[in-house]
Amino acid sequence: MTYEAVIGVEVHAQLRTKSKLFCGCGTVFGLAANSQTCPLCLGLPGSLPVLNRAAVEMAVRAGLALNCTIAVNNIFARKNYFYPDLPKGYQISQYEAPICEHGWIEIAVGEGTQRVRIRRAHLEEDAGKSVHVAGTNGSRVDLNRAGTPLLEIVTEPDLRSADQVVAYLKGLRDVLMYLEVCDGNMDEGSFRCEPNLSLRPLGQKEFGTKVELKNINSFKFVKDAIDYEIKRQTKVLSEGGKINQETRLWNLDRGETAVMRSKEDAHDYRYFPDPDLVPLKLDQEWIEGCRKQVAELPAVRMRRFVSEFGLSEYDAGVLTASRAMADYYETCVGLFNQPKIVSNWVMGELTRELNRSGTDASASPVSPEQLVSLLQLVEQGTISLKVAREIFPEVYSSGKTPEQIVQEKGLIQVSDEGALDQVIGDVLAKNLTQVAQFKEGKQQVLGFLVGQVMKASGGKANPGKVNELLKKRLG
Repeated sequence: MTYEAVIGVEVHAQLRTKSKLFCGCGTVFGLAANSQTCPLCLGLPGSLPVLNRAAVEMAVRAGLALNCTIAVNNIFARKNYFYPDLPKGYQISQYEAPICEHGWIEIAVGEGTQRVRIRRAHLEEDAGKSVHVAGTNGSRVDLNRAGTPLLEIVTEPDLRSADQVVAYLKGLRDVLMYLEVCDGNMDEGSFRCEPNLSLRPLGQKEFGTKVELKNINSFKFVKDAIDYEIKRQTKVLSEGGKINQETRLWNLDRGETAVMRSKEDAHDYRYFPDPDLVPLKLDQEWIEGCRKQVAELPAVRMRRFVSEFGLSEYDAGVLTASRAMADYYETCVGLFNQPKIVSNWVMGELTRELNRSGTDASASPVSPEQLVSLLQLVEQGTISLKVAREIFPEVYSSGKTPEQIVQEKGLIQVSDEGALDQVIGDVLAKNLTQVAQFKEGKQQVLGFLVGQVMKASGGKANPGKVNELLKKRLG
């Protein structure tokens, strides 16, 4: 029997607030264990939560970008379960009244696009972290993350393959990073995904029993885990077995999923409204103010770069994958209206140096103005393209302007016909065999002679002028 995979995805996106969802403790990653905690984080009796306005604003902006309906009336609920990293014994979340509902996002699938429906996106606080130290008895708990604001984004079961899931996750992550509501760092747990997967006979409408996958921190592992789980479930069903509703961990070392626990249903958490938090009512005018803050999203910006700047879809996709890179590129084009030349430099020399130094485009030591000044030196014939490429790493690392480096190193290109004629004369006199070959019709020899002139001039001769003068001298 042929089976079809039915996949929905839950994403926990950490919001980029400076403080936690219900207290003033910081959210910086990697600090000493339990150094960002207070009575509320520790679940001490008498501590009361106060909602972080910035987190609500970020959630609304994300919801608007995902074409969701924003709920004017919001209620926070307690999700009850017991685990060592949850000191209160419950997690503050939203259940019956999520802040965002009924949205969608379009993803690239093959040559076309596919709409993935967003069922809901709701605010909740994160739990702490259990720390298992090798060679010691027991485990420890770090509550620095407890209370960190999350936006949980849940899709409808619209996805059918690992590739579609990865495309969705990349598209969603790009949107959230563009809005600057999430940094998208999967290694640090800022963007966590949990696919829910079931199989059903092809053509059947009813869903099969779903399995949730956890412990996945890269797009590659998402694909590997889903592909493995599809094969595992297919084998179980083909042999007449039964799929259990459970949560399974992805074991990277073994390349397989393993049972973590049986999968809970909503009623197992005994949701009820949090008595310490009054209902949140959002003003429609305030929501519209948030809408104005929603930036042009990557897919729209990519299409605009193609139509406005004449770029290929590939180039436009690379340039708009990061908001900072797209802003950098567009600033450059505004100063130097040669879109393709600018894209070559931003995607080539600039990206190479950024990757080498681990720097984001927003913090590039070479400003758009400096890159443009370098390109203008080439356009004006002051320096050659070869020299521009050679000095760019120094512009990047030294903080000096391109003009300073060109002056200091004496790299100004020679275009004076009198000076070039003298160099050309010397080269022709030393290469009489090649001169004769050219006159016999071997046009390719011209390249050799140009190279000899460039070498004799220390790379300072204007190649275009050299070509012109050599042709004139050779007849």
